[in-house]
Amino acid sequence: MINASITNTLNPNALNCESKNTWRDCEKDIAPGTLPAASGFQEAPTLSEINARDAARQNMIAAFERPAKAHDELMRAALEKTEDTALKAAYLTAFEGKRLSGEQGQKLLDAGDVNVLGWLATRAKERFHPGGKVSFLIDRNINYTNICRIGCDFCAFYRRGPETDAYVLPKEEIFKKIEETIELGGTGTLMQGGVNPHLKIEYYEDLFRSIKQRYKIHLHALSVIEIEGIAQVSRLTVEETLQRLKAAGLDSIPGAGAEILSDEIRLEQSPVKRHSHRWIKVMQEAHKANLPTTATMMFGALEERKHIIEHILRIRDAQDETQGFYAFILWTFQGENTELAKKNPDMQPTSGVEYLRVLAVSRLMMDNIPNIQGSWVTMGPKIGQISLHYGANDMGSIMIEENVVSAAGTSYTLDRKNMIELIRRSGFTPVQRDTYYNIIAEYPEFPAQ
Repeated sequence: MINASITNTLNPNALNCESKNTWRDCEKDIAPGTLPAASGFQEAPTLSEINARDAARQNMIAAFERPAKAHDELMRAALEKTEDTALKAAYLTAFEGKRLSGEQGQKLLDAGDVNVLGWLATRAKERFHPGGKVSFLIDRNINYTNICRIGCDFCAFYRRGPETDAYVLPKEEIFKKIEETIELGGTGTLMQGGVNPHLKIEYYEDLFRSIKQRYKIHLHALSVIEIEGIAQVSRLTVEETLQRLKAAGLDSIPGAGAEILSDEIRLEQSPVKRHSHRWIKVMQEAHKANLPTTATMMFGALEERKHIIEHILRIRDAQDETQGFYAFILWTFQGENTELAKKNPDMQPTSGVEYLRVLAVSRLMMDNIPNIQGSWVTMGPKIGQISLHYGANDMGSIMIEENVVSAAGTSYTLDRKNMIELIRRSGFTPVQRDTYYNIIAEYPEFPAQ
């Protein structure tokens, strides 16, 4: 896997923000490690206040440790008392940190107690991430075009081309968005659009080189279907396309477009993308080209639980071969304004409990992918917090800009201060990371003086 060190462009001097009008104006002047523990900017405490605060904190820690130990005992007792022998065997396999079979994963997903699953998933997470730290990213989603010939029924973002709101962003506008991202402490950009038949590989090479010549920014860009589209319209192989994009500045590839890796479900969601093996093949080609990627899953749109397990197994098997996936990101289908929801009016939104159940089982089964991201963007900040107790070690990006999910009717926002506070209030230490999960700033409750 590539390891990158992204230059932090934050102003090293933390300035007084009282005169600033918005969080964006204020945030761009704040250096890592200088953000206050609580929301708002506070005067330095006196010695007596520090002593009182520390004493109160020790009491609070003790109050939390007692029920935590009691919770462990309660979960162990629940595990031991399980009468279903197949379920108990799956519990014990997960408890011992051994690889779960597909049948065991299915049993946990179908019959597992959601509280036990959360407890087991937390244990699994701590094998990868001891120390109680939870990461987040500052980057921006730049959708360089919304023109797409694929026409997925679950997407509310795409346009065919003739519509008045169809677009391809000018380079100058993309540059401006990147400059704003860097000013706000961002270290990367997630750049995706659609399968635009008018954009050949020369467009992307010119755009990526122009960005890299101007900015120290990580380019996490292009979904599998976009890469296939570029190869097709440019009369290139996928391998040639990846090599040229990498030479132009592409650093890593997002896992978008996986949805559910089951052909029968993909046929209903998007017939053009129905062959799930193609997604796996492009990702394996990317890994061979030394381009690391994430893996994703969108669920809650027509699939059954057996398809979720099939999806997880296909990604796990591919990871066994290439070791190129560095994170698994799962989110729920957002149906508003989509053709899929209109065609299936009885389809219900995924509940928070079901999301947590799938998240926990994903963490337990994905024993070869280090990072699992919680989806506050689709489920909301509160479920995002709970996800940290169901196997997630990362809260994703604060998302300076996001267009695809919001086009489907869901719009949650967080700034850096709120993200840090959200993680702290969940009982963890917030750390800012880059796209490759290198920690670039840590925010303990009481920053070192």
